[in-house]
Amino acid sequence: MTAAAARQASLQAGFGLGHAFLQAWRDWQRDPARAERLDFIALTPTPPDAAALRRAHRGTVLQPLAESLALQWPPLTRNLHRLSFEAGRVHLLLGVGEPLDLLPELQARVHEFLIDEIALSADPRFAPLRLCKGLARQAAPGARLRAAPDLQALRPALASAGFDVDPCSVEISAVYNPRFAPRRRGRPSTPQAERHALIIGAGLAGCATAWALAEQGWRCTLVDRAVALAMEGSGNPAGLFHGVVHPQDGAHARFNRAAALLAQRTVQGAVDSGVARGSAQGLLRLDTRGLGVQAMRDELDALHLPPGYVQALDPAQASARGGVALQHPAWFYPGGGWVQPAALATWFLQQAGALAEFRGGLRVQALRAESGRWQLFDAAGHVVAEAGTVVLANAADAWRLMQASQWPVTSMRGQISLYRAASPDAAMKLPRLPLAGAGYLLPDIDGQAVFGASSQPGDGDAQVRDADHAFNLQRLTQLSPASLPTSGVQTALLQGRVGWRCVADDRLPVVGAVPDEAAFVQRPGERLDETPRRPGLHVFSALGSRGICWAALGAQVLAARISGAPVPLESSLVKALDPARFALRAARRRAADQA
Repeated sequence: MTAAAARQASLQAGFGLGHAFLQAWRDWQRDPARAERLDFIALTPTPPDAAALRRAHRGTVLQPLAESLALQWPPLTRNLHRLSFEAGRVHLLLGVGEPLDLLPELQARVHEFLIDEIALSADPRFAPLRLCKGLARQAAPGARLRAAPDLQALRPALASAGFDVDPCSVEISAVYNPRFAPRRRGRPSTPQAERHALIIGAGLAGCATAWALAEQGWRCTLVDRAVALAMEGSGNPAGLFHGVVHPQDGAHARFNRAAALLAQRTVQGAVDSGVARGSAQGLLRLDTRGLGVQAMRDELDALHLPPGYVQALDPAQASARGGVALQHPAWFYPGGGWVQPAALATWFLQQAGALAEFRGGLRVQALRAESGRWQLFDAAGHVVAEAGTVVLANAADAWRLMQASQWPVTSMRGQISLYRAASPDAAMKLPRLPLAGAGYLLPDIDGQAVFGASSQPGDGDAQVRDADHAFNLQRLTQLSPASLPTSGVQTALLQGRVGWRCVADDRLPVVGAVPDEAAFVQRPGERLDETPRRPGLHVFSALGSRGICWAALGAQVLAARISGAPVPLESSLVKALDPARFALRAARRRAADQA
C-alpha cells in the first residue's frame, strides 16, 4: 500500500457541532477502499461542549459516533487535543484557538481542507494571505480545498500560495499545485516502507512508544536487560500524575497540561480494562506560596483554564475533597490521579497487541549503523537485532549507546517510603485523593501508605537508607501533618524502594531524532530543523518523576515524527523537547563568547 493510501488527513478551519468530522468518520467506515487511517484536524476558538454534541446529532445516523465523541470530549483548554477511535485508526486532532494562530503550530501532511469558520475581519488586508500560506505549509501535493462562498477574499490569496483555484465555482474550490516546491521546516518524517522499530528499554517510555507506533501500523521489538517489563525506574508500587499551573504559562506548563489530559484518558483505559489499579478521579496539589485562594483563582481566570482541568480550593474545600486536614489552599486537578506504573506499561503493550514483541534479559552492549540500518550487539559482540529505526527509551543508559558527550542530563537517585501499620491505632490517616506538594502521599495501596520521595543527583547507592526515610517523613509532616498517627512513625518501621530517574536540566523530556554531534560541530545550524541527525535513531528519555504523566504524549509525538502522522503537539513545544536543543544552545553560547 502506498503512503497516500495508508493515511487520509483532512483539516477543517472551524468545527461547528462536529458534523464534518462525524460524516468523514462515517464515510470512512462505509468505504471498502478506505485508507488505513483517518486523521481529521479541526481548528476552532469556540468548540461545543459534550452535551451540545449529543443534542445536535440525537436521532440522526451520526448519533452513535457523536456519543463516542462526547464520551472522550476533553476539558477545552487552549491547546491541541488528540482523540482516538476505531482502535487507533481514526483520530481527531482538535485545536482550541484561532486558526490563524494554530496553523503555524501544526506539523501535518494534509490531503483535504475545509474552510468554513474563519475570522478575517480583524486583519482583512493580511489575514487571507496568512491563512493560505499556513494551509500551503501543511498541504500534500494535490491537496484539495473547499471554502464557503462568503470567503471570496481567499481566491487571490490561495493563488498566491500555490493553489489552482476554480474560477467558475460559487463555493471556492482549489487544488494545491505550486510551481515551486516550498522549503518546509519542522514537517513530520517521510513514512518508511519497513515500518519496524527496535525499542531499547521496556519501561513506561518504551512500552508507550510501542503502543503509539502500533497505532500507526508499525511493528516493534522491545529489548530490555530485565526479564520483565518496568523493572527499574517504572517499578514503584504506584505513582501519581497531574498538570501544572504557572502564571507565565510557558513550555513546561503547557506541555504538562497537554500530557496530563492525555494521561487521564490512558490511565482510565488501563483501570477500566482491569489491567491496572489506580484512579483518574482527581488529585490535590498544595500551594504554599501564601498567595491565598483568590489570587490562585485570578491566575486561572487570566490563563483561561477551565474547571474541568483545574480548580483552586481553599483549605477547607481541599480538606473535604481529600478527606484529611490540610493547612494550605490547593490546586484540584479533576483528571489527575495515581496508577501502578508497571501495570500501565503492561497495558500499553497489550494495546499494541501482535505488533509488539518483548525480548527480556538481553543487555545491549553497543549500537552500530551498517548499510543504512542499525545493529544491536550483545556483550559477546553478536548482532541480536537490526532495523532501520531504533528508539532509545532506556533512561540514562541511552547516552552510553549514543556515545553522546556533554548532554545536560543527570541520573537522580530517589527513595520512596512504605508504611504498613501493625495495629489500627498506629495506622496513618490516608487521603481519598493523592496529595502532592512538598513530597507526595497516595491513597491506600494494598493496606500500605506510600509517600516520598528523596532526590540525590549522581548517587549510585542502591541500599534503602534510614536518612532518606527521615527526609520523607519530614516532608510528609509539611504536606499533611494530620496523616501521621499520634505516636509517630519510626524509620525502622518503614520499608522502601530505590530507583533512578533521568532528568534534563530544563526539566523537560528528551523526545525526537538524535543529532549527529560530529556533523553539527562541522556545520552548526541556527535552527533545530537545520541540525543534522543520525538517520533512523531516536531517543525518548529524561522523564524524571513524571513518567506516568509524560509517557503517552511523548510516545505519540515520537511516533508521529517517525511515521509521518500529524503531530499531536504544538510545534513550539515539540522544539522544546527536541534532543538537539542542547547542542544548539551550546553552539549559541560559544558564538556569544567569541563575539
